Amino acid sequence: MNMRYDVVHETEYRYSSAVSVSRQALHLRPRTLAWQQCVSHELQVQPAPTFRHDETDSFGNPLTRLEIDSPHEALLIAARMQVDVATRGYDREKITQSDWRDTVAALAYAGGSIPTPELIEAIRFRCASPFVPALPELRAYALADFGPGVPTLAASAALMRRIHHDFRYDATATHIATPLAEVFKRRRGVCQDFAHLMIGCLRALGLSARYVSGYLLTAPAAGAPSLVGADASHAWVSVWCPHGGWVDFDPTNDTQPQLAHVTLAWGRDFGDVSPLRGIILGGGEHELAVRVTVTPQA
Repeated sequence: MNMRYDVVHETEYRYSSAVSVSRQALHLRPRTLAWQQCVSHELQVQPAPTFRHDETDSFGNPLTRLEIDSPHEALLIAARMQVDVATRGYDREKITQSDWRDTVAALAYAGGSIPTPELIEAIRFRCASPFVPALPELRAYALADFGPGVPTLAASAALMRRIHHDFRYDATATHIATPLAEVFKRRRGVCQDFAHLMIGCLRALGLSARYVSGYLLTAPAAGAPSLVGADASHAWVSVWCPHGGWVDFDPTNDTQPQLAHVTLAWGRDFGDVSPLRGIILGGGEHELAVRVTVTPQA
C-alpha cells in the first residue's frame, strides 16, 4: 500500500522590534527513503532571503540555510510538499533474532577488527547527546523489558508500550529545554520528551538509537484511532540491531510507524533536526506560531 500526502508546515515569528539580520537553518524537506519519496517541495519565505543554500547535513538530512539582511518585524516560513509513503516491510522473523546483549557486543569496540560502514553509522548514535544525557535511572527502568535472551527489537517494542502506559501526554507539562530527568520524574510530556526518554533508556543499555522527526496524518480515516501529536512536528525513535537494521518505534502512540508517519530527518536528538533554528540581531521579544497539516490526496 502507499499514500500521497499534501503537507503544509508554517512557522511565523512576530517581533516587538525590528530584526536587522537573521540566519536560519531549516530541516523542512523530507528524506528520500526506501518507503518514502518527496514528489514536490516549495519553500516560501517572507521577507525574501538575501541568500539561500540547499545542502545535506552530517546525518544525511536535506538542509536549507537562509540569510535575511533586510529589516523585518515578522518572519514567515512556509514549506509545502507532496510526499509518497509506502507500507514498510518489517521483517517479523528478523525481529525475533539478535539477543539484545549480542547487539551490545556488536556495537562495542573490538581491537584488530575493521567495522563496516553500517556499524560505524550505528555507533555514532550510541553515546549521550545534549538532550539525552546518561542517566542511571533510565537503565534501571529499561532493564524490566531487557531480560536475558530477549531479542533487541522485541524488548524495544515492550519498552515502547511501557513508556506509552506509564507516561501521560501533556502539552503544557514541558518546554524545549525541560531536562530529561525532570520528564522521567514527572511522568508526563510530549512526543519529543518520550522519544528522548526511550532513546536514553536504550543508550543506557549500550544500544544505538536515533531521534526521528516528521509528521503524522492529521485526520485518520473513518473508524481509525486518532494519533497523538498530529497538527505539529512529531518525533519517534529508531533502534539498530544486526539482523533488522534500523527499525522505528513511536512511544507516544505505542505503534511502529507506517503509512501515517512522514519522515523528515534524524539525528542524535531534537537539537540535530529542529525544523527551524537560527540566530537574529535585534527583535526584542517575539511571538511564535506553528501550523502543520497533513492531508491525504483523494
